Amino acid sequence: MKIAEFPASAARVSVAAALTEDMAAADITTLWSVPADLIATAEISTRQPGVAAGLPVIPEVFAQTDPEVQVEALVADGARVRAGDVLVRLTGSARSLVTAERTVLNFLQRLCGIATVTDRFVQAVAGTPARILDTRKTAPGLRALDKYAVTAGGGSNHRLGLAAMVLLKENHITAAGGVTAAIEAVRKGMAEAGTSVPIDVEVQNVAQAREALEAGVGWLLLDNMEPADIEEVLRMRAGRPGGSEILLEASGNVTLDRVRVIADTGVDLISIGALTHSAPALDLTMLITMDAAPRPT
Repeated sequence: MKIAEFPASAARVSVAAALTEDMAAADITTLWSVPADLIATAEISTRQPGVAAGLPVIPEVFAQTDPEVQVEALVADGARVRAGDVLVRLTGSARSLVTAERTVLNFLQRLCGIATVTDRFVQAVAGTPARILDTRKTAPGLRALDKYAVTAGGGSNHRLGLAAMVLLKENHITAAGGVTAAIEAVRKGMAEAGTSVPIDVEVQNVAQAREALEAGVGWLLLDNMEPADIEEVLRMRAGRPGGSEILLEASGNVTLDRVRVIADTGVDLISIGALTHSAPALDLTMLITMDAAPRPT
């Protein structure tokens, strides 16, 4: 799976917010304890195996704190790493390295964690037609970076925001008066707007899936449906003209223990909120090495 383009503009904004939050410009501990003229090398390494993601964030952090710090990435995003591996080597002002340490690790640990969890799900469904998708269950303000990390782990991105496509969920359908009514309302609105976007309809059971298929939609989200019901919807799709063009997406309570069972039904997509809302941070550390020296005069 191809890794998405790194969201540089989003990273710039997120890094600025993180540095402001940390009051990095007023790091009194470092200012009072670390010699101003000390040049040092630091290494970021991992204490556990995982998948690297977010390395391009590091140059952005130092671009905003000390552009003279040299950043050497020793692995690429998407690479599998082992415990003890060094991911990045940094050289520059010891003060700058220490001040930026927490910001760098906060981003990198989160994004590596997301990539690592995604990779586990991708490996669990290997050999099936299913692709692993993320959701909008991302950290506020970090969506572009979170979704980038999913692709570093081999997953694919669902919609980035509410304007990307139509996704009729349970509350939309209830408010509109049912599956068919919601689809018709969306098509009317789409025609009035003079645009065309994909329509994905969330259904809770086989009867709703049948109704959505009969309405001619091209994408169904099968929410919390049992494998037997998913297989029934697959048979219904196969019986429709052009059925192979209709995407079937499973979602809801998808865990590593049961994702393979879901994938074995033959479903096309499996969307998983836990990729971004529950991924544990990868355990990384940043340590200054002993070759620190005063800045040349």
